[in-house]
Amino acid sequence: MTSHPVFIDLSLDEQVQELRKYFKKLGAEISSEKSNKGVEDDLHKIIGVCDVCFKDGEPAQIDGILNSIVSIMITIPLDRGENIVLAYCEKMTKAPNQPLGKVCLQSLWRLFNNLDTASPLRYHVYYHLVQVAKQCEQVLEVFTGVDQLKTQFANCPPSSEQMQKLYRLLHDVTKDTNLELSSKVMIELLGTYTADNACVAREDAMKCIVTALADPNTFLLDPLLALKPVRFLEGDLIHDLLSIFVSDKLPSYVQFYEDHKEFVNSQGLNHEQNMKKMRLLTFMQLAESNPEMTFETLTKELQIAEDEVEPFVIQVLKTKLVRARLDQANRKVHISSTMHRTFGTPQWEQLRDLLQAWKENLSSVREGLTNVSSAQLDLARTQKLIH
Repeated sequence: MTSHPVFIDLSLDEQVQELRKYFKKLGAEISSEKSNKGVEDDLHKIIGVCDVCFKDGEPAQIDGILNSIVSIMITIPLDRGENIVLAYCEKMTKAPNQPLGKVCLQSLWRLFNNLDTASPLRYHVYYHLVQVAKQCEQVLEVFTGVDQLKTQFANCPPSSEQMQKLYRLLHDVTKDTNLELSSKVMIELLGTYTADNACVAREDAMKCIVTALADPNTFLLDPLLALKPVRFLEGDLIHDLLSIFVSDKLPSYVQFYEDHKEFVNSQGLNHEQNMKKMRLLTFMQLAESNPEMTFETLTKELQIAEDEVEPFVIQVLKTKLVRARLDQANRKVHISSTMHRTFGTPQWEQLRDLLQAWKENLSSVREGLTNVSSAQLDLARTQKLIH
């Protein structure tokens, strides 16, 4: 999201005077005279009534008024500006409709970008910015990922508690529209906890697991088990469910659902979507050790009818998690490669062995080429001597 820099061709005193008169004219309870306590008191009074312009004003006119307020606000010294900024941010969350919400979003973005990058006030502005973005369905205009977020605060990182609060908000505003992004936010949130305070992150850990399980594009789930707050859930049903999605096959999930149907539903998880995901994960696990599978095996392992095997495999191939070829004539599936469901010590050892084999093969090729080259040189010398 972009915003124009703040620039008003009036002195601060003139801007304050004009703003007071404007809001007074709209019926706000504010004096048209400047405060004898200084511009900060003026700002407090102006911000306190600035939402009256939301009632009848045109968006373009309101944007100009808010821009004037912001231009004054950024001149206030940091040590005296926090309450003013917070009050303004709160007002911006009160827009009565989406068009005005977008105006308020633009104003907050303008304020955020005009504050010094080392100012701790930027965190408070950004937090409210996200709230307003949610109201007017513009979240991805201000938040595109965790890396971008960290860059925004590189010169003045918020405290762990502040980032936890922000991550919770970001999860809340993205969970209904972008589960993949929401899941990444929750994983980042859990990463802010240490061994000393991980035990208090129970609710966050449960949300993280549920979000990851519900995301149709998240299949590598074992990294969650390493997160400290998730470890504290060992023995709980939600941890048992996660473990099934990490390493077990479809029958284990079916049995879990039969035993704990109310729990699964209470977490907001969709059973049919869970079945779909577990079938895919089961297929991936089978593909790791079976370069060739019959339709009969798949109907049994995936609990689907034989005429559903081909459509299922086609859907799996679309995910690009597995490379395979359908052999309709022999009712088989030939596997070329698959992404591992888990990536632990055995997988690292397998990768090491594969790279070592490649290294040895390349050495053999190099040695062979050297021998061929030497032989050709010797032949050339021999022919030269003969002639």
